[in-house]
Amino acid sequence: MPARLIALDQDDLAVISAHVQEASVTAADIIWRQDDKRLVIGMRRLDWEQTLDGETSPRRLVAALRFDRVLSCQSRNIDLNAPQAAFDLLGIEFHPATPPGGTAVLMFADGAALRLEVECLECELADLVADDA
Repeated sequence: MPARLIALDQDDLAVISAHVQEASVTAADIIWRQDDKRLVIGMRRLDWEQTLDGETSPRRLVAALRFDRVLSCQSRNIDLNAPQAAFDLLGIEFHPATPPGGTAVLMFADGAALRLEVECLECELADLVADDA
């Protein structure tokens, strides 16, 4: 069953972080829409529920991760001009600042990261389709 999760606080974001652990992302799938204060990331994430149910062959789901009310987006070791560059998402953390704002940090393997300064935390993870390939 496709997931649709919304995070409005640090605890909610921890749940989304667990669902996107080990997701595959390419630079072309990272879309920063500065004028809309939005970051959208397409990904192929592991279907952790299927894995926990004892399925032996892991399935990936095509999903979208969206952050709204983003004031700035900074990257480290991610070249958006190399669209085929691949990254493995390790997790997401939120560091509160002056309420309700703060910083969301998306950590990828090999030291890559995205740092989002947000007015307030508004994040959504939505599964789109199963990727059985």
